[in-house]
Amino acid sequence: MFRIASDNNSDEYADSVCEFIRTCVEDVVPIATIKTFPNQKPWIDGSIRVKLKARTTAFNQGKVSGNMTEYKQCSYSLRKAIKQAKRQYRDKVESQFNGSDTRGMWQGLQSITDYRKKSSPVTDQDVLLPGKLNNFFARFEDNTVPLTRPATKTCGLSFTAAEVSKTFKRVNPRKAAGPDGIPSRALRACADQLAGVFTDIFNQSLYRSAVPTCFKRATIVPVPKKAKVTELNDYRPVALTSVIMKCFERLVKDHITSTLPDTLDPLQFAYRPNRSTDDAISTTLHTALTHLDKRNTYVRMLFIDYSSAFNTIVPSKLVIKLETLGLDPALCNWVLDFLTGRPQVVRVCNNISTPLILNTGAPQGCVLSPLLYSLFTHDCVATHASNSIIKFADDTTVVGLITNNDETAYREEVRALGVWCQENNLTLNINKTKEMIVDFRKQQREHPPIHIDGTVVERVASFKFLGIHITDKLNWSTHTDSIVKKAQQRLFNLRRLKKFGLSPKALTNFYRCTIESILAGCITAWYGNCTALNRKAIQRVVRSAQRITGGKLPALQDTYTTRCYRKAIKIIKDINHPSHCLFTPLSSRRRGQYRCIKAGTETEKQLLSQGHQTVKQPPLTLSGCCQHTVNDTDSTLATLIMGIDGKLCKYITSHFKQCYLI
Repeated sequence: MFRIASDNNSDEYADSVCEFIRTCVEDVVPIATIKTFPNQKPWIDGSIRVKLKARTTAFNQGKVSGNMTEYKQCSYSLRKAIKQAKRQYRDKVESQFNGSDTRGMWQGLQSITDYRKKSSPVTDQDVLLPGKLNNFFARFEDNTVPLTRPATKTCGLSFTAAEVSKTFKRVNPRKAAGPDGIPSRALRACADQLAGVFTDIFNQSLYRSAVPTCFKRATIVPVPKKAKVTELNDYRPVALTSVIMKCFERLVKDHITSTLPDTLDPLQFAYRPNRSTDDAISTTLHTALTHLDKRNTYVRMLFIDYSSAFNTIVPSKLVIKLETLGLDPALCNWVLDFLTGRPQVVRVCNNISTPLILNTGAPQGCVLSPLLYSLFTHDCVATHASNSIIKFADDTTVVGLITNNDETAYREEVRALGVWCQENNLTLNINKTKEMIVDFRKQQREHPPIHIDGTVVERVASFKFLGIHITDKLNWSTHTDSIVKKAQQRLFNLRRLKKFGLSPKALTNFYRCTIESILAGCITAWYGNCTALNRKAIQRVVRSAQRITGGKLPALQDTYTTRCYRKAIKIIKDINHPSHCLFTPLSSRRRGQYRCIKAGTETEKQLLSQGHQTVKQPPLTLSGCCQHTVNDTDSTLATLIMGIDGKLCKYITSHFKQCYLI
């Protein structure tokens, strides 16, 4: 009916369907206004408010008459009611925990601990701010790039109603509605009924390589990057888009990822299965420390920062790269239409800017944007064998391996990266780009600085790389001090929950999610090379939490070992993982065993002669196993003896090399 009435016009077809659904939702779904206060506790109900008013009245009357007996009675009754209400609320939180209602449980815990987010939504009442932000976010718009689409055959991709219905049922019902006004809750509840008409709209869009305009609209909600905003660049442009379009993007994304080769861009660790920040950090450190084992060597690390990387994607150049990767040309044209002609407005409180039509960039908040950015930058690779470019989304690190003070290849790599950025419309934020030099030589020379576009890149002794503090001495004191301080602050909330009367089981769950997650973040990349002093400081936090919870908590060493086992098994099964080559299996008669690192010195041979030459499963993955000192270069291998299931297994690992233990 809608398709016939629209005369097969995709925009009118989609608009009429969305308008009909929105009208039905407005007519059926009731709207309720709830008034809340910042200091209102969830256990304060109407009966307690009545007692509060009664106590206030009794106090005022007692001040006049001089008789405070009634006031004391009202105060006692109020305290008793509040105590009872807290007990009931505590039982409610406990029942939510036992009933797997994680959202309700965490809301209760946040209410008890008075947890407040650091970044709050924008409350500026300046009516001109939305327009300023909209123009600022569109500053990368390039109107000189032609947007013509080559004529191709129709797209062979299509979806079934079952696939669309399954995607609708996966929608988070608490997500905000997009500019089309269709709530995700309605889409999920009526998935089977709506799947047919939207399947027709999606397939028609793919057939014509055109996305309906109502699906491309975006409302930008600026989110402050820090507590105190001083300039427009302190806002992050988060796009609020149609929930229906997100489902459509998810279907297209699954198809694109299934057609891409597994070997594409192995050093991009984001948005890929079996990849994480642990792998990016471990690969970076392994590359550097393996080189530092050689004579007269040092490493230069350049941590690149881009200005609004997602907003700088040039659709016409992206389409060319997608076709090079073997994607259907008709689907590439669909992607081009998806990224161009996008109406965008900025909303700050009740103020909305005038719309702008964008033809550059990918909205931050869309399902396809991360994948498209990864494909757009897949050709950003090192041109010299002595360099590596390691990427995690838009966080890019250039690792230069310098030998005999020859920095020609490294400087050429940095220059080539600058040229690549100019060709691909990416802007380097030189003020936030930092460089760190790791040099363990006794006789060090003055290292000349790196220049990008005539500006000197700042050299730092420590840098927070993917959440981990890395220093030029490659020790972990700075990182452990940081996480210990942060974890100790969370212990205060744990004590408040204990005082509130929560059970040890709920307290342990709170510890695992808010404190252990801090202490064990990327633990496979750094814990193995910590000093004994660092480990004791971390374990003190665990013991303090254990005294508060009243239950047994796992030691960080056990958590580290468990995660190493899990990581190693995944790497062994994934032949495309960059660290898979570190696991060398022995002959077929010795299945499940992996070759140790070969000894290169007499000291190493003596160490190796003390233990077995093979390692049996379950494998370990560690980033250095013992305490590393810079001046200790007479031995690069050490033997680690660990008890596993009551048996002593000897593992050989590199003293310098922070790599996966095999």
